[in-house]
Amino acid sequence: MTYTKKAKEGLHPQCLNFLAFLRDIRHYSPHTIKSYESDLISLSSLLQNTPPEKISALQIRKLASHLHSQQLQARSIARHLSCWRSFFYWLTDHATNHTGIKINPVIGIKAPKRGKSLPKALSVDEAVHLVDHALGDSASQAADHAMFELLYSSGLRVSELVNLDVAYYSETSYRSHGWIDLGEKMVHVTGKGNKVREVPIGSQAAAALSEWLKKRTILLKTEKYALFLTNRGTRMSTRSVQLRIKAHAKKCEIKSDVHPHVLRHSFASHILQSSGDLRAVQELLGHSSLTSTQVYTALDFQHLSQIYDTAHPRAKAK
Repeated sequence: MTYTKKAKEGLHPQCLNFLAFLRDIRHYSPHTIKSYESDLISLSSLLQNTPPEKISALQIRKLASHLHSQQLQARSIARHLSCWRSFFYWLTDHATNHTGIKINPVIGIKAPKRGKSLPKALSVDEAVHLVDHALGDSASQAADHAMFELLYSSGLRVSELVNLDVAYYSETSYRSHGWIDLGEKMVHVTGKGNKVREVPIGSQAAAALSEWLKKRTILLKTEKYALFLTNRGTRMSTRSVQLRIKAHAKKCEIKSDVHPHVLRHSFASHILQSSGDLRAVQELLGHSSLTSTQVYTALDFQHLSQIYDTAHPRAKAK
């Protein structure tokens, strides 16, 4: 088995044997073995001075804390611990010489909690520019404009968007999962857990939908129910929406990675910034728990912090 120079110099002999076991017996891929090799180097520094059977849980905790102090992310530390745990299990069952290990010292030791990443949201100017940017006069472009406007206007999930019908149908062979009512400017949505909700449609989105419905017949073939159609006349897929909005954002020179959920996040963030009503945002998004909606309070605070840093005279760096 070939090892990097760093591994040959830094790995404990038992760690080298463990890697050989993973390669020859478990048939792990070279990429996976290289990852294990990297994670075992830090453990080997501990094994050089302490026999494996003498390693304690406290020492493992200190080693994990050391990795954390080096700014290693929680995900990476969790991967290290998983590797070390597997090594000690192997040492107990497969080592050539009996090690006397009775308890795996890594059991019960957890990595630091991963910080929750905030959802990405566009600024108000970016969102308006994206959905208001001229697309063209074709039927396909009218569909795109209506979809983008509706995503930002009503905060729909992309799966909810593509399942919308032009109207409510109650035929025995068909059940509508969502539909629009332009007269009332409402969209009826069946979300997660078959939870039904009604969300207002903004005037700009309503106008874009009206324009699309005038041209929908151009693409209409056999799919008579679907609100949004592809050029082939089939119901729009989530993947198609993702590709279309990404391409449109690129044309608009928006540097952020834009996908349909970004418009949902932007919708929620901008509504909360304007109203401060978290319960209303929860209802509009269709969240069953307020906990899911509370992440947007962090975005709102982030927005307020940016305003403070820009506007307050004592916040500016001298």
